[in-house]
Amino acid sequence: MKLAVIGGGSTYTPELVDGFARLRDQLPIDELWLVDPDPERRRLVGGVAQRMFAHAGHPGTVHVTDDVVAGVSDADAVMFQLRIGGQAARQQDETWPHEACCIGQETTGPGGFAKALRTVPVVLEYAELVREHAKPDAWIVDFTNPVGIVTRALLEAGHRAVGLCNVAIGFQRRFAREFDVAPEAVRVDHVGLNHLTWERGVHVRSADGSERDVLSELLGADGGALGTGALGTGALERMAESVHMPANLIRLQHAVPSYYLRYFYAHDVVLEEQLHERTRAEAVMDTERALLTKYADPSVVTKPAELEQRGGAYYSEAAIDVLSSILGDRGDVQVLNVRNDGTFPFLPDDHVIEVPARVTRQTITPLPVEPLAPDMAGLVSHVAGYERLALEAAVHGGRDRVLRAMWAHPLVGQVDKAERLTDLLLAANADLIPWARGGAAADGASASTLAGAR
Repeated sequence: MKLAVIGGGSTYTPELVDGFARLRDQLPIDELWLVDPDPERRRLVGGVAQRMFAHAGHPGTVHVTDDVVAGVSDADAVMFQLRIGGQAARQQDETWPHEACCIGQETTGPGGFAKALRTVPVVLEYAELVREHAKPDAWIVDFTNPVGIVTRALLEAGHRAVGLCNVAIGFQRRFAREFDVAPEAVRVDHVGLNHLTWERGVHVRSADGSERDVLSELLGADGGALGTGALGTGALERMAESVHMPANLIRLQHAVPSYYLRYFYAHDVVLEEQLHERTRAEAVMDTERALLTKYADPSVVTKPAELEQRGGAYYSEAAIDVLSSILGDRGDVQVLNVRNDGTFPFLPDDHVIEVPARVTRQTITPLPVEPLAPDMAGLVSHVAGYERLALEAAVHGGRDRVLRAMWAHPLVGQVDKAERLTDLLLAANADLIPWARGGAAADGASASTLAGAR
């Protein structure tokens, strides 16, 4: 089995390699190809990856290259984990929106839109190389943010692709600790769009194979008294603290929102925090410098503890789960970003949603879900409308398309603010968006010169 990772120079990659080494029976890799344009990243990340495989006694080989064609040729699957413009572009995404009193964030709002505009053209260029050179039935597994928009771009272009996020598996692990069971015994009712999701049920499997939904135990015995259920006082408050939102919100929605809902439910509070704190990009850059120093040490042969500060918790487990399901034709269920196909009747079939889906080698099919509550459906519909306009702007270019998508985002919603944010976005990304440099949407610098590690 050959697996290629585009953006293999990411400091995330040893997290993946650690999982591949530990779970080799589940995903027997013969060749792991790490593709990245940065020679120093290739040397440092590739070196530690090779040492990790050797230390674990993994029989597979790790190859490092900047040649995309060599990396993806005859691959069984290709993972995308790109960050166009690197952490410097992320730092911009997290700061220039403040000039128009909007949050700065790398996957949602104006900053997330900028990331989509930079990323989609490069991803589509790479995907064409996968289509041409990988095995005919190879899948693309996308971990590149914004995952929903990028995955829809791939599907609209006819690629065999699925989007992956670690939010659902993170919640699964969190609930498993709360209820003191193994993670495999927990199944979550995870619904929404990428980074706009809720857990509406938490099902714990007993030794006899039966399941019970324990969410009400988290909320309280009668769904009304906070934290007084079978878990005892404080369970709901602990969960609320973990997503940085009020416990009463969880009780009222009878669902646990992902952390990313905070940008919508507490926008002004988050903005005030951002104006007085260092950015996440700055923290990540510090962590990355420390990690790259570790990776340079030839005595480092296992995943460094500092990697936990980088983010992407349980990324390797989520990636291995979906790759094993696809390549092993297991027919099991994973939470993934897939075509809607009627799952949410208020969205077009070709929109990409994040829900449990059944996975086989040939198809990935969303499972039916209960109707969304009006407040959830309204927000999902609003953001989905923005996402469709954002993808149109990313593929076809043009200031007017950017302006329309910007105005459509629920975190913007005002024409004068959208005008200001559009100007700021284009100024900050003039060298990273192909058509913004004066060419057509598909022209300009190639993926090989623009793509960087996630």
